[in-house]
Amino acid sequence: MKTNIKVIALLLIITATYISCKKKEYTFGNITAPTGLTLTTTIAGVTTALPNGGGTGNVAIVATSTSSISYRIDYGDGTTEMVPSGTITHKYNNPGTFDYIITVTAIGTGGVGTSTTKKITVFVAYVIPPDIITNLTGGTSKVWITDNLTPGHVGVGPTTSFAPDYYAAAPNERSPCLYDDLITFSKDANGNINLSIDNKGQSFMIAASTSFYGQSGGDNCYNIDLSASRKLAFMDATSASTSANSTRVQFIVPGNGLINFGTGGNTYEILSLTPTTITLRNIGIDGLAWYQKLKVKP
Repeated sequence: MKTNIKVIALLLIITATYISCKKKEYTFGNITAPTGLTLTTTIAGVTTALPNGGGTGNVAIVATSTSSISYRIDYGDGTTEMVPSGTITHKYNNPGTFDYIITVTAIGTGGVGTSTTKKITVFVAYVIPPDIITNLTGGTSKVWITDNLTPGHVGVGPTTSFAPDYYAAAPNERSPCLYDDLITFSKDANGNINLSIDNKGQSFMIAASTSFYGQSGGDNCYNIDLSASRKLAFMDATSASTSANSTRVQFIVPGNGLINFGTGGNTYEILSLTPTTITLRNIGIDGLAWYQKLKVKP
């Protein structure tokens, strides 16, 4: 009898050990890949005149599919995001007009995914820094003149530096027509900055640029009409400047680009700007860096 009890006890121990050591099994159910994945995008502000958007950079993205539990969206600008609903508005921030490839992956059970891509072209307007707007326009409109009493109010140097290393004009050294211009920067209702110039009929031009303006001759004053208001296009500076020697903001003057003297270039980098003074750098048609300093009209 005792022997039977020992056998039964041993069998119970063996059975319990087997049960406790048996590997547990888990199940995730069916692994289902999403089907019918669609991707639609709507760029904010699209019109006939603005086919790539109004400039905000906002793009509404809608992804739909069957049997998906989430969506992974690669916006094509270096950012990726998990979007459970598949619906989101993404803001692109790179100023200008650029192509982006959006990749959407619909994720199903077990992590299996189905992907699709779409290329979009988005226009993002440059946002002018508020201090640039305030200092240039005073919030509405401000009139500037050549800072004729400051050494280097006109200057020139190599493109490898950010100072007039070759020549810096002494006070009142240049032609009188350079000193009577009234240069007005104004802000419109949409936050754009416009430029208009009363040059009293003449502007100074360097010799290399005269043909660019339809003239001929050396460094001198020439007849030219600059009275029409011109909308300036602002952007990040494209030069090798740093925050130590520049605001890193530049603007393009459409048309001939002339401000208070002509170099044949139309892109001006704002090296420094205060409420009363401004220093501009411009690459002329001669391949040199030209400088001009302005001050607020008293």
